[in-house]
Amino acid sequence: MPQKATRLTQRDIARLANVSQTTVSLVLNNRSDATARIPAETRDRVLKVIRDTGYQADPLARRMLKQRNQILGVFTYESVFPSTSGDFYYPFLAGIEDRAERLGWDLLLFTSAPVADGHRRIFHENNRLRIADGCLLLGRDVPSDELARLIAEDYPFVSVGRRNDAGAPVPSVGADYTTATRLLADRALKLGHRHLAYLGPATGPAPIPESSADRLQGFHQTAGPKALVLQTSPQMQWVGEAVDVLVERRITAVFVEERADAIALLAAASARGIDVPGDLSVVALGDSTRPVASDVDFSGFHVPRRAIGVRAVELLEAILAGAATSQQILLPCELTEGTTLTPPKGV
Repeated sequence: MPQKATRLTQRDIARLANVSQTTVSLVLNNRSDATARIPAETRDRVLKVIRDTGYQADPLARRMLKQRNQILGVFTYESVFPSTSGDFYYPFLAGIEDRAERLGWDLLLFTSAPVADGHRRIFHENNRLRIADGCLLLGRDVPSDELARLIAEDYPFVSVGRRNDAGAPVPSVGADYTTATRLLADRALKLGHRHLAYLGPATGPAPIPESSADRLQGFHQTAGPKALVLQTSPQMQWVGEAVDVLVERRITAVFVEERADAIALLAAASARGIDVPGDLSVVALGDSTRPVASDVDFSGFHVPRRAIGVRAVELLEAILAGAATSQQILLPCELTEGTTLTPPKGV
């Protein structure tokens, strides 16, 4: 059945079902005194048009019909099938699939969003967002204006990852990066390290993703606000320069936000004759968002990605049922002992 690019009205539904607009209104309101006079065949035809066109998923229609499509939407701001970040997103999707199956949901991966100015947008002319009862959002850089619009339109959604830049509380399930980073920095101090540094892709004065801000906050809680912070870049020229700065500043433990960057840093240090972890301990704050081959058992933590996917579905279900007691959830990260954080030489 053809769909209009703009939002359908009751008049459109009436035309497609070949009934009056009054009949559509009565069916939507589920008036027991009135619908009894509407033939069952006519009522079923109206409901079928509503379902086929996606009109049923409009918030007002959803409340009136008091039913769901049992479809859970998933929108990713970075491509995941296939892509170099596929390995990173797979556990999230596995957790989402597992919990959706147990709840009896079908999953709908939104893939029609065009890329404009290098970014995907969930809102575009032909978006099918309202076919789903609600949606999960995945991605490192989620536009704040789209979050704000979802909230303003009362569309049920959950962000996979903490968000706080929409002007209102954003329903989300994320990892407690702050606590995990602080605990690792505490461990380094107890091992005897006194000169710590942080290495991350976004550490400048401009707003940075919440996941980066949370890690940096945990680091500063232990290392202090004046501790050395170095910035990476996609071009990788920073690696050798970073090693030189770490040596010059007599840093004995560096906390690296991206595991792939930790691998590059270790290789550059080894090439300069710097022993890891004897001369320099390297701590990886999470999992690689881009796959890089390495058999190094880094000290650090793992993000509970599968568990986050499961809890995100559970939170969305609770929101749809009007039973959500908390709309912002942080799960603890799994600390790993590894082999790259040891006492500094001479301790």
